[in-house]
Amino acid sequence: MSTSSQLLSRRAFGRLAAGVAATAGAGALSACGNGGGKPSADAPLRIMAINHVWSQAVKRRIAEFEERVGRRVSMTLLTADQLAGSYNVKLNASGTDVDVMMVRALQEQLLFGHNGWLADLSDRVADDRFAWGDFQEAPREASVTAGKVLSVPVVTERPALYYRKDLVADLGGPPRTLEALMEGARELTRRKDGFYGYVGRGQRSGAVSQWSSFLYSYGGDFVVDGKSGIGSAEAVAAYAYYGRLLAGSGPPGATNMSLEQAMPIFAQGKAAFFVDADAIYSSFLDPKVSRVRETVGFAPFPAGPAGAKPHNIPSWSLGINTFSRLRDEAWEFIRWAAGPEMSAALQKEGIPGARTSVWSDPKTLSAFPPELAEAMRINAERGVGHDRPRVLQVGRARDIVGRPLVAGILGQSVRPVVRDADAEFADFLVRDNRHKES
Repeated sequence: MSTSSQLLSRRAFGRLAAGVAATAGAGALSACGNGGGKPSADAPLRIMAINHVWSQAVKRRIAEFEERVGRRVSMTLLTADQLAGSYNVKLNASGTDVDVMMVRALQEQLLFGHNGWLADLSDRVADDRFAWGDFQEAPREASVTAGKVLSVPVVTERPALYYRKDLVADLGGPPRTLEALMEGARELTRRKDGFYGYVGRGQRSGAVSQWSSFLYSYGGDFVVDGKSGIGSAEAVAAYAYYGRLLAGSGPPGATNMSLEQAMPIFAQGKAAFFVDADAIYSSFLDPKVSRVRETVGFAPFPAGPAGAKPHNIPSWSLGINTFSRLRDEAWEFIRWAAGPEMSAALQKEGIPGARTSVWSDPKTLSAFPPELAEAMRINAERGVGHDRPRVLQVGRARDIVGRPLVAGILGQSVRPVVRDADAEFADFLVRDNRHKES
């Protein structure tokens, strides 16, 4: 499965943010028209979700839940733009016609929480029967906004180091450190033959999420103590490293590459190493699109000066609409869909979940190639719970943070670009924090 189809576009997310100013007025008007009280027994529980393999698998099992709660369920699967547009309309109008919402904890949740659109689940997850502590620490922490649990993770994602098994034998196996990755990529690059030691995202905004693991492994972070962290010595070193890696060993036009452009280069056998989401692994095993299905290997993210610190994020989570009149039933759905039994069943189908107990069960990893399963498990244990700045205006923040990446890939000195980006990001954070407090 490809993460590209799962992401709400920046344009779509912008439409969500654009509606914020209207929230209070719309809410006041709709409060008069929505009515109160409990819906009738015939009213369905309404779930809105992205059209994703997780949602499809759950929908196939929905009759089991309907029987469990004695209520009909209407589960709508939408494209990214459709989901963003529907949330924009319904939530700005305080609509009650959606109960369970599939959201991204690191993209929409902060905005939705700021606007009061997601119900506080803190008391509900504290129920011992739900075993909130069983969820991996990094995705669990990402589910909290302003001290409140606003979502429950159901799909997780980490970076994987994809490599060519037929090329690394002379290197001593897949690189375990970023230094070894740099050396191996340079040694294997044959530009005249159109073969590159490394391919990865280089597009200004699109590269930020994958670069985050390099940043953390150098000891940096986007925000430190509420202030910009991208000007630190650790961040500068991470920017410089990533620039050298792609400038020296990457394909031409790397600054225009996001997932959709970088992935086919590795799949067609034109690169030795590729770091990107572990969720896309099946693309390299599909004989229709891949020439490396017999030679692709999977390894944990390599260690930098601060150790190996890959991101481990909840790519999709479930929340409850604040305006829902079926909150108890909505929570029952989340308990069922994110429970240990369902998490284990879906992970056996190759959908990585968030529960530690499930990852500890070898039976649930049978759908993944063994080497990948082990890499995913290790990366999850080491993981950091965010892959982008945790701000309201995520798209704008990514644009600022990504500027030095482009400079490095183009062979320019990153220091002056980092200095300017750091100042811009610092000003951005001041405004973003004011917005949060307003």
